[in-house]
Amino acid sequence: MSDVSVVCSNLSFAWPDDTPVFHDLSFTLTAGRTGLVAPNGSGKSTLLKLVAGELRASAGSLSVGGTLGYLPQTLPLTGDLSVSEVLGVAPVIRAIDAVEAGDVSEEHFTTIGDDWDIEERTRAQLDRLGLAHLALDRSLATLSGGQVVSLGLAAQLLRRPDVLLLDEPTNNLDLDARHKLYDALSDFTGCLLLVSHDRALLDRMDRIAELGSHELRFYGGSFTDYEEAVRAEQEVAEKNVRNAEQELRREKREMQQARERAERRASNAARNLKSAGLPRIFAGTMKRGAQESAGRAGQMHAARVGEARARLDEAGRGLREEQRITLDLPDTQVPAGRTLFLGEGLQIHHAGRPVFAGGGADLSVRGPERIALTGPNGAGKTTLLRLIAGGLTPDSGEIRRNDGRVAYLSQRLDLLDPDRTVAENFADFAPERAEAERMNLLARFLFRGARANLPAGVLSGGERLRATLACVLCAEPAPHLLLLDEPTNNLDLVSAGQLESALASYRGAFVVVSHDERFLAAIGVNRWLRLADGVLEETGAPAV
Repeated sequence: MSDVSVVCSNLSFAWPDDTPVFHDLSFTLTAGRTGLVAPNGSGKSTLLKLVAGELRASAGSLSVGGTLGYLPQTLPLTGDLSVSEVLGVAPVIRAIDAVEAGDVSEEHFTTIGDDWDIEERTRAQLDRLGLAHLALDRSLATLSGGQVVSLGLAAQLLRRPDVLLLDEPTNNLDLDARHKLYDALSDFTGCLLLVSHDRALLDRMDRIAELGSHELRFYGGSFTDYEEAVRAEQEVAEKNVRNAEQELRREKREMQQARERAERRASNAARNLKSAGLPRIFAGTMKRGAQESAGRAGQMHAARVGEARARLDEAGRGLREEQRITLDLPDTQVPAGRTLFLGEGLQIHHAGRPVFAGGGADLSVRGPERIALTGPNGAGKTTLLRLIAGGLTPDSGEIRRNDGRVAYLSQRLDLLDPDRTVAENFADFAPERAEAERMNLLARFLFRGARANLPAGVLSGGERLRATLACVLCAEPAPHLLLLDEPTNNLDLVSAGQLESALASYRGAFVVVSHDERFLAAIGVNRWLRLADGVLEETGAPAV
């Protein structure tokens, strides 16, 4: 494995409209597991495509030592393919079948090579990723999105790559599939470069690489170690800024004091010269000398102020932009124990199969519970959220809602008018608030100045989430029950942290569908429900 590597030298890349992505980027990766992190839009997926050879750099070079495997975020697969074709083993299996049937053509042996055990290895790999039940001739069109992702990973691992690139591999995976993926990657001994917003997966990395336009900064250890290192860096940077500010104030104060002393000396000298009756030419010479001396002193102090200001600017560049959301949301307060939703004897069917059969148990939500709704993909979790929100009528059963103050954030985040600005959308949700108050609240959601006047349709995923949260949490009246469907899907880690900050301030009840265990732990979930095979049951918190 000594030759396994990715070497990037002075790489630059821009889009066809000349929008720059990277400039003079250099780094080297060797064997080990590396998590690549940066805000959405920073070029993480673009970098993987450059390494994989799907994009060409405008300058610099990229080389890969060893065989390469690449699992993109969106798999270019069609529904008419079979499982064996997706895995890339169909030609070998057909050749083995032909040989076993008596056809000993040389081309079959060439196709097989050393892969006589391909079917056994394939079944073992599928079993490891929770796909043991899949027949090799099964059509891709019959698989769920999560199964397709796991199948794509199995295909890459079967190739036994030396360098493996994975772009958001846990997207669309339920909890069971995620843990199987974690286990599969834990034994990978080559060079792994992974983009993910799954913190549980990132905590299994050997190092974290933070991507910027000019550099890749490496931090040894897991994502938790990276967060601690960044926090320590920020504390040092903040201390440096405070010290530089104090130094600048001191230099300005000393410059002002020196100016005042020079003015007093000049005034005293003028009076003394006048009273001494010295010749005018001599008095003028003394006056010019005093002015020149004062000027030199002033220049010296001005230079020292300039140097102090430069040191402050340098210290400021070491600060990271504040990304946390700090709120106070008293209007979302719900009395403990108040029933916000109660469903009895519910029966729901979708596409001819039971989504929720009740099982003799009631579904209740009381304030201020924080409920995680989990379960395998396709179990009907989104359907159940829509029922609670009032957007779906059950086939049978009774429903009682307390006050109707419910907000539902779907996976599409489609509550905002894309043609109206963030500020205009916010005003629609909170028309009675004064404009100054609305702008102050938007600033707390990190929409400051011109950012508040951007059309909602041009916002990134993280910005759209923040704008939606601002409108929903500060609405009039504020929601007592918040329903969130996979809110961290496609969010970068900074945006996920902002969501955690906002939910920490929320005082009502919420029900959240998510496969992200670290996120669920961070937002203080205190009740766990699992929906599977039409039955909803109480469960304990999973071990993270």
